[in-house]
Amino acid sequence: METTTLEKIKGGLIVSCQALEEEPLHSSYIMQRMAVAAMRGGAVGIRANTVEDIREIKKEVDLPVIGIIKQVYEGFDVFITPTMKEIDALVEAQAEIIALDSTLRTRPGNVSLNDFFKEVRAKYPDQLFMADCSTLEEGLNAAKIGFDLIGTTLRGYTEYTKEVQLPDLDMMRKLVEESGKPVIAEGGIWTPEQLKAALDTGVLAAVVGTAITRPMDITRRFVGAL
Repeated sequence: METTTLEKIKGGLIVSCQALEEEPLHSSYIMQRMAVAAMRGGAVGIRANTVEDIREIKKEVDLPVIGIIKQVYEGFDVFITPTMKEIDALVEAQAEIIALDSTLRTRPGNVSLNDFFKEVRAKYPDQLFMADCSTLEEGLNAAKIGFDLIGTTLRGYTEYTKEVQLPDLDMMRKLVEESGKPVIAEGGIWTPEQLKAALDTGVLAAVVGTAITRPMDITRRFVGAL
């Protein structure tokens, strides 16, 4: 499965179809239609949040899914697939790739990423895992501990990277050169030109979410220009 999944997404656009509870488009059915639209538009993969959305999307969309579960645990900043409970659920939902917060912040249960991922890899040796990182150091650490894919997903979204200009092409390039793993560009890609520039850094594929699937934020961007 590994080779074919990576071959399927190579050089292409992965569209993130997510809507949280407080957002207007929150609905597994709506996310499925978003994913169908992305597929018809030429996307090579879908990134989706929650088991419900993944199952609904898989009924109609035959593309690899990067699955996550956003779950807040009080007292911890890590919320993208934070514990084994979420990993188990995503494996059961048959997400081809499972992404999780791979920052060096402490996870729920006061465990480090390295200890947590060791358990995860022992339990699911054949599952593809993607590291959602915010710094070069985190990306290189994730590569070292055995993640299959390294993503720039959390660049600009952690307390210590929020001043960074996105998309960070330099970080993408350095991860490609230094990690020895396929890299997924993600975060702050708003235009086709930025997408092209991201792919030119040598990454395997790129994820675009807000600019395609979040009309409220897209509208705000236009309104902001006025």
